[in-house]
Amino acid sequence: MYDLLVVGAGPYGLSIASHAAAAGLNLRILGRPMASWRAHMPRGMFLKSEPWASNLADPDGRWRLDAYCATRGLVARHAEPIPVETFAAYGLWFARNTVPEVDERMVSGVVARPAGFEAVTEDGEVLRARTVVLAVGVLPFAQMPSPLRGLHPALVTHSSHHSDLGRFRGKDVTVIGGGQAALETAALLAEQGTRVRVVARADRLRWNDVPPPAQRPWWRSARTPHSGLGCGWRNWFYAECPDLFRRLPEPTRVGIAATALGPAGAWWVRDRVEPVEMLLGHEVTVARAVPGGVRLETVSRTGETRSLETEHVIAATGFRATVDRLGLLSPELRRSLATTTDGSPAVGRDFESSHPGLFLSGLLTASAFGPSMRFVHGATFTAATLVRGVRRRLLTAPTVGKVPVPLGRGRTAAPWKTPL
Repeated sequence: MYDLLVVGAGPYGLSIASHAAAAGLNLRILGRPMASWRAHMPRGMFLKSEPWASNLADPDGRWRLDAYCATRGLVARHAEPIPVETFAAYGLWFARNTVPEVDERMVSGVVARPAGFEAVTEDGEVLRARTVVLAVGVLPFAQMPSPLRGLHPALVTHSSHHSDLGRFRGKDVTVIGGGQAALETAALLAEQGTRVRVVARADRLRWNDVPPPAQRPWWRSARTPHSGLGCGWRNWFYAECPDLFRRLPEPTRVGIAATALGPAGAWWVRDRVEPVEMLLGHEVTVARAVPGGVRLETVSRTGETRSLETEHVIAATGFRATVDRLGLLSPELRRSLATTTDGSPAVGRDFESSHPGLFLSGLLTASAFGPSMRFVHGATFTAATLVRGVRRRLLTAPTVGKVPVPLGRGRTAAPWKTPL
């Protein structure tokens, strides 16, 4: 029986596994490393976050993005976006150097048992563990506007479904949304010769400012400090104080998680979307399949209606992490989880859910720990805090066989040992 199963091998899963391995836990990490970055983002995209805010987390802080770039003759500079392909390769490099070998099988189900949990892999093997952490990223939570649901994937897809936009060359595509995913997708489509338009509910697009220099006079830094989520004291609080954020009243936390750092485009994509047709202040109310594509009916806030036909719709409409979408949990385990008012799971100070031994991370915890959990930057706080919680949980659980509960670095056998 393992001490910990990490389900998911993206930035959060790898960071948690790195801390768990260093703490001497007997762990197994499952999932395809950096899968969403490698297979669900089109080539040519860039990270919106600053390079220094995009590090995966190991306990010693050695395996940073800038260190990886240095090994490849690249430089990770402030205010210079990093290609997604580079970041994905960095994640694989991090995994090779800081965690046990990743089991690339996907987990199809997790069931609670009296002594812990059983996880079933995609090929039917059952793995047992005292604790489990879900680091499943954002893909299970893709949000599709209700008028578009039910249409065939040949006509409507979510922006996270694409690693290659080449299939849309020479076609007519409509992108729904006004955030970075929508605007960068539209820019990439336009640059390859696709006729593309953006439909967004907002009356105008919002753009992030060019970040100020990394080194500034102290009084400028004091007025608008840098943070992993952008400049300003509010962003600094969200980025650097998730433990304090958790102490806010639940309605406040949920409201901030839903609205803070709302849809906005990066400053470096602004010029690239100038050729793109924009239909702002409109919301899609009806979508139906027609010969050759989709007909969309939209309405503005003033009641003006529009109708347009397009060959394909890409919904860049974000993600909503709620308990009911955790399909890999057994129905009984899913029903046992306490939730917040927005339907996301409630978690304690160590990222433990209301079911003892089941830990959560990433977007699932944004309503508890704040907007930083929507970004790679949040992995650093999460990994250290969550692994401390796992160790505390293991201390309250009975040992199995002759394997002692790990108490810290150097206190157990090698963390790569096979389970009993």
